[in-house]
Amino acid sequence: MSEVQPLQGARGTHTQKLKTKHIMAKKIKAIVKLALQAGKATPAPPVGPALGQHGVNIAAFCKEYNAKTSEHIGAIIPAKIFVYEDKSYTFTLKSSPASFLLMKFSGAKKGASEPNRQFVGTVTADQIKEIAILKMKDLNTKDLNKAIEIVKGTAKNIGIKFDS
Repeated sequence: MSEVQPLQGARGTHTQKLKTKHIMAKKIKAIVKLALQAGKATPAPPVGPALGQHGVNIAAFCKEYNAKTSEHIGAIIPAKIFVYEDKSYTFTLKSSPASFLLMKFSGAKKGASEPNRQFVGTVTADQIKEIAILKMKDLNTKDLNKAIEIVKGTAKNIGIKFDS
C-alpha cells in the first residue's frame, strides 16, 4: 500500500510514491503460567526450566518480577508470561490464589487432608467478601454474589469453615 503525495520542487510540482510501513504484532511462541512467591523469583526451578526452554533471559525476568512484586513479599502471585518468537517476553500479574488468601485469613498452615470432615480454620463473611473483591478481575464472573460463592466453594474444598 503506497500513497501518492505532491511535492513542490524547484522545477515545479511532481509526485513521489511513499511507502507506508505496516507495523505487525509480534507472534506469540508460548504462554507460560507460573505461581511464584512475590519478590523471591530466582533462576532455579521452576522459573529456569520453564522459561529457558523458550530462550527467554531468565535473570532479566526474575529481576523484573521481583521489582514489580516487592511490596507483597511472602504472598504467592501468579504470572502469565507471553514469550514471542524473537525471544522477548511480556508478563501480567494475577491476584493471589483464593486458597492462599483463605489460609492467610484463617491462620491455617495448610489445607485439610480430608475436606468436609476436617476443618483447619474459620473465616468470616466479611473476609470472604474481601477475598471475592480481590479476586474479581481473575474470576469468570462479574457478579459479586457469584464470586462470593466461588470463594466459599474453595474454602469448603480446603477445609475452612465460614461464618454466615
